[in-house]
Amino acid sequence: MLANVADNNTVTLIGKVNDSPIFSHEVFGEGFYTFNLSVLRLSDTFDNIPILISDRLLDPSKIELGIQLKIEGQFRSYNSKDSSDHKLLLSVFAREVEILGETEDNRNPNQIELNGFICKKPVFRTTPSGREISDILLAVNRSYNKSDYLPCISWGRNARYTQSLKVGDNIKVWGRIQSRTYQKHLENGEISTKIAYEISVSKLALIEIENT
Repeated sequence: MLANVADNNTVTLIGKVNDSPIFSHEVFGEGFYTFNLSVLRLSDTFDNIPILISDRLLDPSKIELGIQLKIEGQFRSYNSKDSSDHKLLLSVFAREVEILGETEDNRNPNQIELNGFICKKPVFRTTPSGREISDILLAVNRSYNKSDYLPCISWGRNARYTQSLKVGDNIKVWGRIQSRTYQKHLENGEISTKIAYEISVSKLALIEIENT
């Protein structure tokens, strides 16, 4: 049993607003809005990460294109509302937000730490170029008996290590949230460009269960 559910899933992002906020839904009079945050990588490319934020945390009229924000929250999964598409939707649920100036420090702008349980056997593979990769699906507990199902990808020695892990193992991972585009071939022959989100793992550790 994990001691503190609030600590299972922590995210810190610094980036620029990439589009205007769109109304998502309302709960007991509290409105929630979505927008994309463009977060710089060390390679000078960007990850465009979806954000879900309450209007009580920040007035949507202040979420202007191009402003720099620091967001702390959790990476969450939601079931698609489209009955024809059963995939999970992923976004960062903002708990704290700060508007930053252009010159403020933005080192380490993308950090995530998760404590969860492996819910599918990790899939290890080697690319044609010889790079070792492992896909992990992690179930992370949150309040009210809910869980988030979060895709992770590990590399090299971390990828090799996951081959020894089993469904139900409790692990902790550190890394960053990344976005990537891919093309999906539709039944009508058309090609649709999609965006996938996942955690790129920089470090992971198996949490040993103490015998009592």
